[in-house]
Amino acid sequence: MTEQNSTEPNSEEMFAGTMEVPERTRFDEAALQAYMEEHVEGFTGNLEVEQFRGGQSNPTYKLQAGGTSYVMRRKPPGELLPSAHAVDREFKVISALQETDVPVAKTYCLCTDESIVGTWFYIQEHVEGRIFWLPSLPDMTPDQRGPIFDAMNDAIAKLHNVDVDAVGLGDFGKRTDYIARQINRWSKQYKASETEDIPAMNNLMTWLPDNMPTRDECSVVHGDYRLDNMIFHPTEPRVLAILDWELATLGDPIADFTYNCQQWYLPPDLFNGLLVPDLAETGIPPIEDYVSAYCRRTGREKIENFEFYIAYNLFRLAGIMQGIMGRYVDGTASSDYAKNMGEQAKPVAEVAWALAKKI
Repeated sequence: MTEQNSTEPNSEEMFAGTMEVPERTRFDEAALQAYMEEHVEGFTGNLEVEQFRGGQSNPTYKLQAGGTSYVMRRKPPGELLPSAHAVDREFKVISALQETDVPVAKTYCLCTDESIVGTWFYIQEHVEGRIFWLPSLPDMTPDQRGPIFDAMNDAIAKLHNVDVDAVGLGDFGKRTDYIARQINRWSKQYKASETEDIPAMNNLMTWLPDNMPTRDECSVVHGDYRLDNMIFHPTEPRVLAILDWELATLGDPIADFTYNCQQWYLPPDLFNGLLVPDLAETGIPPIEDYVSAYCRRTGREKIENFEFYIAYNLFRLAGIMQGIMGRYVDGTASSDYAKNMGEQAKPVAEVAWALAKKI
């Protein structure tokens, strides 16, 4: 489990930390300084800007001024897919969750005036802590890995237990037909960014609508909930902030949770999967225990149609990867790693189709 695969980063250096802002994602820093002086409470000092290395979708920047650090998330430059890179929705959901027990960063402001940095953006606090880029947690001991996974499980259960109306998110999305809408959305997004024919995706786009479970449970769903989309306490196995909310909406919490479970069904060379024979020796919980913990925290006896949800989420993941590949091909991807991620769309789709055929 400590061996890195060939398509994921072989060290934290590839994603961790910041870098000088590349030419393609630069903007007028003086204009941002003036905007923050007017709209960010307590802002003082001269603005310094760096870009975080991690992330494929919305360019993310570390802003420093007056001894305080902030984070800016913006839409990427260039032509974008419909409904993608919705930083305004990110801002809305993070802001709404401020007073809940869901771990999120403090938000400051949302800007929809494209004259400031060229695209919409929002600013939030910079949370100091650890990001674990690899779910195998190669630098951790077996005794440390289990609590980290349990903290990840706890945080998503807290999210799904939120009363959407009580926090003002009752209008954040449609409350019904989530799976059907998602299959339709990601089928369209896949076709819009298609760069090669993938038979498994074509098969899944036909099979999934015909085999959907009938359920309309509704909660806030994150949409991309995985280990490297959260900041952990510097020394404790505790989540301080869940990151990257651009796919958040109202929807089926089981679909959201099983997205978090799909890595147990992928080998290490795909999306850093956890499908290895020695998993028990690593301290990472088996999928059965991880599911049981979530059920206990959310008051469920079990999860029906679990394998359908895994197949659906692998299809959706392949669609996301294809979108990354599409941005790489047209030159709007926000990191050099995009090509490697995009190339995984086909094998991930093939795993999903193989699972679907067994259901």
